[in-house]
Amino acid sequence: MTMFRGLLAASLALPLLSAAGPTSALASGPRVQAPVAKAIEALPVAAESRAGYQRSKFRHWIDADHDGCNTRAEVLIEEAVVPPSVSSGCRLSGGKWHSYYDEADTTNARGLDIDHLVPLAEAWDSGASGWDAKKRERYANDLEWSRSLVAVTARENRQKSDQDPSTWWVPAKSASCQYLTDWVGVKTRWRLSVDRAELTALRQRAADCPNARVDVPLAD
Repeated sequence: MTMFRGLLAASLALPLLSAAGPTSALASGPRVQAPVAKAIEALPVAAESRAGYQRSKFRHWIDADHDGCNTRAEVLIEEAVVPPSVSSGCRLSGGKWHSYYDEADTTNARGLDIDHLVPLAEAWDSGASGWDAKKRERYANDLEWSRSLVAVTARENRQKSDQDPSTWWVPAKSASCQYLTDWVGVKTRWRLSVDRAELTALRQRAADCPNARVDVPLAD
């Protein structure tokens, strides 16, 4: 926690650089702004344990604002490069999406998964096992920062599964630095730890992204 506070304090002198995607309502709260390499070094390092993990312990997809659209639909609406029509019951028709993991475009929303950038099982391993049910629900439905959840092709999401950067990386070379900052951003936002293999992989990727920066609001 001390490392996070130190990075947050140091970031106040850095210029604002928002991550890709819409600015969240949380933008006015505490946030970390730093070169990705420094953000990586600020992450706590700890061994992982999956003991007790069940996907059902992260309740999703919910309709947090009671507008008839659940989290999956909200992400699809937000990330569409051509907006879909939204009818009664939050039925989506039309629209077009870009899956940045593999640089694939699609007009078929059913062919997309909503990926937890840091998978639920990985979050559990990295600290979420100690959270209460409500905080895990907030993590699983995090619409307050646009990089936490991303619409990607089902094929890539299922190949990734619950792997961390030491065993899986985005196939599109053009997506590499974005994925790095997104992963580090989510871990920073939720104060999640990394294990040694993950830390090594992140450091290696950061060497190829010297200009990448993390700008992320901290979750409560």
